[in-house]
Amino acid sequence: MTAGADYGPLVLVGGGEFHEGLRGLDAALLETLDTREVAVLPTAAAFERPDRAVATAVAHFGALGATVREVPVLGRPDASRPEHVEAVRAARFLYLTGGSPLHLRSVLKETPLWEALLEAWREGAAVVGSSAGAMVLGDPMVDPRGGAFTLGLGLLENLAVVPHLGAAAEHRTLKLAPPGVHLLGIPEQTAVVKEAGGWRAAGVLPEQVLIHLNGEIVPLSHLP
Repeated sequence: MTAGADYGPLVLVGGGEFHEGLRGLDAALLETLDTREVAVLPTAAAFERPDRAVATAVAHFGALGATVREVPVLGRPDASRPEHVEAVRAARFLYLTGGSPLHLRSVLKETPLWEALLEAWREGAAVVGSSAGAMVLGDPMVDPRGGAFTLGLGLLENLAVVPHLGAAAEHRTLKLAPPGVHLLGIPEQTAVVKEAGGWRAAGVLPEQVLIHLNGEIVPLSHLP
């Protein structure tokens, strides 16, 4: 899928969301979007204290003068509940937290809520995914169980995200990357942002973002 001119920002975070290193980026997004509310989906953290992920988001965005609206989509049936679907469709700033990318994919794939997220993004909302939330947005997706590749949700095609850059599976993943797939490595508290003007890196370690394509390191401008 290729973003159109009116699509909202797309932000891929390498992990460590809702921390100081990303405060400037999140403040700028709130300003750009002219909103004071962030819709947080703790879906990926369903088995890892989703309440704690939401509480951290509340504190982080509260310091920026914004409120958090939790969209409690923890299992697949939740992704068809009308109130959750409408909350996502109406949001201007959507945030997918870290956790399990496989669970997140299984909950969102081919659901009304996923379609509502795409609709919101096409109409100018920002979609931010951190760690697992970033991984599922591409296709293919790195399988965290061993570093091979599996299906992602395909918001970005021919792009696979490796969060927490430097993980043990990184070397195996590089070897297994299919031809033509951009492998995007992002450190924690660092983000890669797709906007109307193209791609840019932000956060704590933007200079350490790495893109591998067909065994070679390429610049951000090569991303699809």
